[in-house]
Amino acid sequence: MVSSDTVWPEHLFTDLDRTGPVPLYFQVSSRLETAIRSGELPAGSRLENEIAIGQRLGLSRPTVRRAIQELVDVGLLVRRRGIGTQVVQGQITRQVELTSLYEDLKNTSQEPGTRVLLHEISAASETVAERLRVEPGSDVVHLRRLRTTGGIAIAILENYLPAAFADITTELLQELGLYQILRARGVTIRVANQRIGARRAEHDESELLGVERHGPLLTMERIAFDDAGEAIEYGHHCYRPDMYSFETTLVAK
Repeated sequence: MVSSDTVWPEHLFTDLDRTGPVPLYFQVSSRLETAIRSGELPAGSRLENEIAIGQRLGLSRPTVRRAIQELVDVGLLVRRRGIGTQVVQGQITRQVELTSLYEDLKNTSQEPGTRVLLHEISAASETVAERLRVEPGSDVVHLRRLRTTGGIAIAILENYLPAAFADITTELLQELGLYQILRARGVTIRVANQRIGARRAEHDESELLGVERHGPLLTMERIAFDDAGEAIEYGHHCYRPDMYSFETTLVAK
Protein backbone atom coordinates (compact mmCIF):
# COMPACT_ATOMS: atom_id res chain seq x y z
CA MET A 1 0.00 0.00 0.00
CA VAL A 2 1.10 3.58 -0.49
CA SER A 3 2.05 5.69 2.54
CA SER A 4 -0.70 6.44 5.02
CA ASP A 5 -1.35 9.96 3.71
CA THR A 6 -2.42 8.72 0.26
CA VAL A 7 -4.99 6.25 -1.07
CA TRP A 8 -4.27 3.26 -3.29
CA PRO A 9 -6.34 3.76 -6.49
CA GLU A 10 -8.17 0.43 -6.14
CA HIS A 11 -10.90 1.49 -8.59
CA LEU A 12 -8.39 1.59 -11.45
CA PHE A 13 -7.85 -2.17 -11.29
CA THR A 14 -11.37 -3.53 -10.80
CA ASP A 15 -11.85 -4.31 -14.50
CA LEU A 16 -8.49 -5.77 -15.58
CA ASP A 17 -9.05 -7.80 -18.75
CA ARG A 18 -7.46 -11.16 -17.96
CA THR A 19 -8.39 -12.87 -21.21
CA GLY A 20 -7.92 -10.18 -23.86
CA PRO A 21 -4.90 -9.41 -26.06
CA VAL A 22 -3.51 -6.54 -23.94
CA PRO A 23 -0.83 -7.88 -21.54
CA LEU A 24 -1.71 -7.57 -17.88
CA TYR A 25 1.59 -5.86 -17.04
CA PHE A 26 0.77 -3.15 -19.59
CA GLN A 27 -2.73 -2.65 -18.15
CA VAL A 28 -1.34 -2.25 -14.63
CA SER A 29 1.47 0.03 -15.79
CA SER A 30 -0.90 2.24 -17.81
CA ARG A 31 -3.36 2.64 -14.95
CA LEU A 32 -0.65 3.44 -12.44
CA GLU A 33 0.71 6.02 -14.88
CA THR A 34 -2.76 7.58 -15.10
CA ALA A 35 -2.95 7.81 -11.31
CA ILE A 36 0.52 9.37 -11.09
CA ARG A 37 0.03 11.94 -13.84
CA SER A 38 -3.39 12.95 -12.48
CA GLY A 39 -1.99 13.43 -8.99
CA GLU A 40 -4.08 10.65 -7.50
CA LEU A 41 -0.76 9.06 -6.53
CA PRO A 42 1.29 12.16 -5.68
CA ALA A 43 5.07 12.47 -5.66
CA GLY A 44 6.54 10.79 -2.58
CA SER A 45 3.85 8.10 -2.36
CA ARG A 46 5.21 4.64 -1.63
CA LEU A 47 3.90 1.45 -3.18
CA GLU A 48 3.72 -1.95 -1.55
CA ASN A 49 6.31 -4.52 -2.57
CA GLU A 50 5.74 -6.62 -5.68
CA ILE A 51 4.46 -9.65 -3.75
CA ALA A 52 1.86 -7.61 -1.87
CA ILE A 53 0.68 -5.83 -5.03
CA GLY A 54 0.43 -9.18 -6.81
CA GLN A 55 -1.71 -10.57 -4.01
CA ARG A 56 -3.89 -7.47 -4.03
CA LEU A 57 -4.49 -7.70 -7.79
CA GLY A 58 -4.35 -11.48 -8.18
CA LEU A 59 -1.27 -11.28 -10.43
CA SER A 60 2.08 -13.03 -10.53
CA ARG A 61 5.18 -11.31 -9.18
CA PRO A 62 6.89 -11.23 -12.63
CA THR A 63 3.85 -9.44 -14.07
CA VAL A 64 3.88 -6.83 -11.32
CA ARG A 65 7.66 -6.44 -11.56
CA ARG A 66 7.46 -5.70 -15.28
CA ALA A 67 4.63 -3.20 -14.76
CA ILE A 68 6.66 -1.37 -12.13
CA GLN A 69 9.81 -1.45 -14.25
CA GLU A 70 7.97 0.19 -17.16
CA LEU A 71 7.31 3.22 -14.95
CA VAL A 72 10.80 3.19 -13.47
CA ASP A 73 12.20 3.32 -17.01
CA VAL A 74 10.23 6.47 -17.85
CA GLY A 75 11.05 8.15 -14.53
CA LEU A 76 7.62 8.04 -12.87
CA LEU A 77 8.64 5.54 -10.20
CA VAL A 78 11.96 5.07 -8.48
CA ARG A 79 13.30 2.16 -6.43
CA ARG A 80 15.08 3.29 -3.27
CA ARG A 81 17.09 1.01 -1.06
CA GLY A 82 15.53 0.66 2.37
CA ILE A 83 12.39 2.54 1.29
CA GLY A 84 10.94 0.63 -1.68
CA THR A 85 9.18 1.91 -4.77
CA GLN A 86 8.22 5.57 -4.69
CA VAL A 87 6.37 7.96 -7.00
CA VAL A 88 8.33 10.82 -8.54
CA GLN A 89 7.20 13.66 -10.80
CA GLY A 90 8.91 12.37 -13.89
CA GLN A 91 12.51 12.57 -15.03
CA ILE A 92 14.02 16.03 -14.79
CA THR A 93 15.33 17.16 -18.17
CA ARG A 94 17.80 20.01 -17.96
CA GLN A 95 18.57 22.29 -20.86
CA VAL A 96 22.32 22.80 -21.18
CA GLU A 97 22.17 26.46 -20.21
CA LEU A 98 23.78 28.72 -17.64
CA THR A 99 21.30 27.93 -14.86
CA SER A 100 21.47 26.02 -11.59
CA LEU A 101 19.65 22.80 -10.69
CA TYR A 102 17.72 24.76 -8.06
CA GLU A 103 16.44 27.14 -10.74
CA ASP A 104 15.63 24.28 -13.13
CA LEU A 105 13.47 22.60 -10.49
CA LYS A 106 11.69 25.84 -9.65
CA ASN A 107 11.05 26.53 -13.34
CA THR A 108 9.34 23.15 -13.74
CA SER A 109 7.16 23.65 -10.62
CA GLN A 110 9.12 21.14 -8.56
CA GLU A 111 10.09 22.11 -5.06
CA PRO A 112 13.85 21.80 -4.47
CA GLY A 113 15.23 20.72 -1.13
CA THR A 114 18.80 20.98 0.12
CA ARG A 115 20.78 19.08 2.72
CA VAL A 116 24.17 20.67 3.38
CA LEU A 117 26.68 17.84 3.79
CA LEU A 118 29.80 20.00 4.06
CA HIS A 119 30.44 23.73 4.43
CA GLU A 120 33.97 24.70 5.30
CA ILE A 121 37.02 26.75 4.46
CA SER A 122 39.74 24.54 3.02
CA ALA A 123 43.11 24.85 1.31
CA ALA A 124 42.83 24.83 -2.48
CA SER A 125 44.24 21.72 -4.11
CA GLU A 126 46.23 22.03 -7.33
CA THR A 127 43.09 21.25 -9.36
CA VAL A 128 40.84 23.66 -7.49
CA ALA A 129 43.50 26.39 -7.58
CA GLU A 130 43.86 26.00 -11.33
CA ARG A 131 40.09 26.13 -11.89
CA LEU A 132 39.54 29.18 -9.66
CA ARG A 133 42.80 30.85 -10.69
CA VAL A 134 44.08 31.16 -7.14
CA GLU A 135 47.31 30.05 -5.49
CA PRO A 136 47.49 26.39 -4.40
CA GLY A 137 46.94 26.17 -0.66
CA SER A 138 45.01 29.41 -0.44
CA ASP A 139 41.63 29.50 1.32
CA VAL A 140 38.54 28.57 -0.66
CA VAL A 141 34.95 27.84 0.34
CA HIS A 142 34.15 24.15 -0.05
CA LEU A 143 30.49 23.11 -0.29
CA ARG A 144 28.86 19.71 -0.66
CA ARG A 145 25.08 19.52 -0.84
CA LEU A 146 22.41 16.90 -1.51
CA ARG A 147 19.65 18.22 -3.78
CA THR A 148 16.19 16.65 -3.51
CA THR A 149 12.72 17.13 -4.93
CA GLY A 150 9.58 15.59 -3.51
CA GLY A 151 11.75 14.09 -0.77
CA ILE A 152 13.79 12.12 -3.30
CA ALA A 153 17.53 12.69 -3.74
CA ILE A 154 18.55 13.48 -7.33
CA ALA A 155 22.02 15.02 -7.16
CA ILE A 156 25.13 15.60 -5.08
CA LEU A 157 26.57 19.07 -5.71
CA GLU A 158 30.17 19.85 -4.77
CA ASN A 159 31.36 23.42 -5.26
CA TYR A 160 34.38 25.59 -4.56
CA LEU A 161 34.20 29.38 -4.30
CA PRO A 162 36.81 32.09 -3.76
CA ALA A 163 37.42 33.08 -0.12
CA ALA A 164 35.50 36.33 -0.70
CA PHE A 165 32.31 34.28 -0.25
CA ALA A 166 33.29 32.81 3.12
CA ASP A 167 30.44 34.70 4.81
CA ILE A 168 27.73 32.71 3.00
CA THR A 169 25.86 30.85 5.74
CA THR A 170 24.72 27.24 5.89
CA GLU A 171 21.18 28.46 6.56
CA LEU A 172 21.19 30.45 3.32
CA LEU A 173 22.47 27.43 1.39
CA GLN A 174 19.61 25.34 2.77
CA GLU A 175 17.07 27.94 1.70
CA LEU A 176 18.29 29.10 -1.73
CA GLY A 177 20.24 27.94 -4.76
CA LEU A 178 23.92 28.91 -4.99
CA TYR A 179 23.46 31.04 -8.10
CA GLN A 180 20.58 32.88 -6.43
CA ILE A 181 22.85 33.69 -3.50
CA LEU A 182 25.64 34.91 -5.77
CA ARG A 183 23.33 37.09 -7.85
CA ALA A 184 21.85 38.62 -4.70
CA ARG A 185 25.39 39.73 -3.85
CA GLY A 186 25.68 41.53 -7.18
CA VAL A 187 27.58 38.81 -9.03
CA THR A 188 26.74 38.54 -12.73
CA ILE A 189 27.50 35.03 -13.95
CA ARG A 190 28.33 35.62 -17.59
CA VAL A 191 29.87 32.47 -19.07
CA ALA A 192 30.86 28.95 -18.04
CA ASN A 193 32.92 26.05 -19.29
CA GLN A 194 31.01 22.83 -18.79
CA ARG A 195 31.70 19.14 -19.31
CA ILE A 196 29.07 16.38 -19.09
CA GLY A 197 30.03 12.76 -18.52
CA ALA A 198 29.29 9.57 -16.59
CA ARG A 199 31.00 7.35 -14.04
CA ARG A 200 30.26 4.83 -11.33
CA ALA A 201 29.13 5.88 -7.86
CA GLU A 202 31.94 6.29 -5.34
CA HIS A 203 32.28 6.46 -1.55
CA ASP A 204 28.92 7.47 0.00
CA GLU A 205 27.22 8.46 -3.26
CA SER A 206 25.24 5.21 -3.61
CA GLU A 207 23.76 5.61 -0.14
CA LEU A 208 23.00 9.30 -0.50
CA LEU A 209 21.32 8.93 -3.90
CA GLY A 210 19.64 5.60 -3.19
CA VAL A 211 21.25 3.77 -6.12
CA GLU A 212 22.96 0.40 -6.31
CA ARG A 213 26.55 0.19 -5.11
CA HIS A 214 28.93 1.42 -7.83
CA GLY A 215 25.92 2.09 -10.06
CA PRO A 216 26.17 4.55 -12.98
CA LEU A 217 25.81 8.30 -12.43
CA LEU A 218 25.64 11.28 -14.76
CA THR A 219 28.27 13.93 -14.03
CA MET A 220 28.71 17.59 -14.78
CA GLU A 221 31.79 19.76 -14.18
CA ARG A 222 31.51 23.53 -14.52
CA ILE A 223 33.68 26.61 -14.09
CA ALA A 224 31.63 29.83 -14.06
CA PHE A 225 33.01 33.31 -14.70
CA ASP A 226 31.58 36.75 -13.92
CA ASP A 227 31.34 39.67 -16.34
CA ALA A 228 34.89 40.72 -15.42
CA GLY A 229 36.22 37.32 -16.46
CA GLU A 230 36.96 36.24 -12.88
CA ALA A 231 36.38 32.58 -11.96
CA ILE A 232 33.49 32.68 -9.50
CA GLU A 233 32.63 29.02 -8.96
CA TYR A 234 34.00 25.57 -9.71
CA GLY A 235 31.66 22.62 -9.32
CA HIS A 236 31.53 18.93 -10.03
CA HIS A 237 28.15 17.31 -9.59
CA CYS A 238 26.67 13.83 -9.98
CA TYR A 239 23.08 12.89 -10.77
CA ARG A 240 20.82 9.84 -10.70
CA PRO A 241 20.53 8.77 -14.37
CA ASP A 242 17.02 7.37 -13.93
CA MET A 243 15.74 10.75 -12.77
CA TYR A 244 17.88 13.23 -14.64
CA SER A 245 19.02 14.00 -18.17
CA PHE A 246 20.65 16.85 -20.07
CA GLU A 247 19.16 18.26 -23.27
CA THR A 248 20.75 20.46 -25.89
CA THR A 249 19.88 21.77 -29.34
CA LEU A 250 22.41 21.29 -32.13
CA VAL A 251 22.47 23.58 -35.17
CA ALA A 252 24.34 22.78 -38.38
CA LYS A 253 26.88 25.36 -39.54
